Amino acid sequence: MQHWLRCAKIAGAAAVVISALQGGVPPASSQEAYRAPRTADGKPNLSGVWQALNTANWDIQTHAARPGLVAAGAPGAVPAGIGVVEGDEIPYLPQALAKKKENFESRLTADPEIKCYLPGVPRATYQPYPFQIVQTPKAIMMAYEFAGATRTIHLEKSPSNPVDSWMGHSIGRFEGETLVVDVTGLQEDTWFDRAGNHHSDALRVVERYTARSPDALNYEATITDPKVFSRPWKISMPLYRRLEKNAQVLEFKCVEFVEELMYGHLRKQPAK
Repeated sequence: MQHWLRCAKIAGAAAVVISALQGGVPPASSQEAYRAPRTADGKPNLSGVWQALNTANWDIQTHAARPGLVAAGAPGAVPAGIGVVEGDEIPYLPQALAKKKENFESRLTADPEIKCYLPGVPRATYQPYPFQIVQTPKAIMMAYEFAGATRTIHLEKSPSNPVDSWMGHSIGRFEGETLVVDVTGLQEDTWFDRAGNHHSDALRVVERYTARSPDALNYEATITDPKVFSRPWKISMPLYRRLEKNAQVLEFKCVEFVEELMYGHLRKQPAK
């Protein structure tokens, strides 16, 4: 009898473990959602220097490594990467998909990044450069290293910009632990990546920043553009805090790097 009871207890304990692993009962070690430190006004404090560690700037969809378009050997090649697009599919309308393919073929000269144009949203977030978030009760400042790009996220009502701009018009609000940013007024001359993924002047981006630990944020961006896509679609990725004790956003003023590319043909004499 004692042997039978002992076996029954073991079997019962095993059933509880199996049920927990299958989702029937949450494991006792499951952690509660992370709660970020607070600012003086009680909002989640997202300030810091952050950077994406992925290959989305080359291609937001899953891609194999491939050679670059210039004779730079391995340093100029495209690294392989897992896509950041939900479902790994971008729902292009037929004509817009043809434009994407055209962009890809001419990317060496057509990519706005090549010309040092401001990167736009969401691309500024996942370029291979850090950016800084500075938070106040009324507004949040984002400063990006590439081309000295900046934008202000207004936490109070703010009139829309009179014209579309590279970085758009951002209105933010907090929903619990998440900063939600509605970005409109984006001009069409930016891409999502170096693979030619593009949009129109009807683009609207809704971003979500959520702290997942002291040194990482979850970033999501929902893309809506009825001129280019058949439905809204989403990208997501982690952003990591730069932990160097002197972490800061440095200068990458790239205009001087592209003068020859863009205007060299106007010289009377070739540059030496």
